[in-house]
Amino acid sequence: MYAIVEIAGQQFKVSKDQKVYVHRLASEEGAKVSFDKVLLLDDNGNVTLGAPAVEGASVEAKVLQHLKGDKVIVFKKKRRKGYKKKNGHRQALTQIVIENIVGGGAKKKATKKAEATEE
Repeated sequence: MYAIVEIAGQQFKVSKDQKVYVHRLASEEGAKVSFDKVLLLDDNGNVTLGAPAVEGASVEAKVLQHLKGDKVIVFKKKRRKGYKKKNGHRQALTQIVIENIVGGGAKKKATKKAEATEE
């Protein structure tokens, strides 16, 4: 079972007991968090698509730690002009572990065109 869920503005494909690094969340370490914006839910081949999100579905996770990502160096230079600028950035991240995927909602109804071709 897996789900595609939107966490802090980014979409992730998650499954149970998976560790994920996401943008910094405003939760304490060890706290439980729930994400309701589930875009797709797959339960052993039974796919439920959201429009835009699956009704009643949620992903429950636990915050493991807050940390900083690797340093990214930004270096700008214009040749023969004496212009050099060096800058660095470390992204603030949160490591979470997915504890449970709660399914919900009904299957997406077939369109009228698809129903007509089946008959």
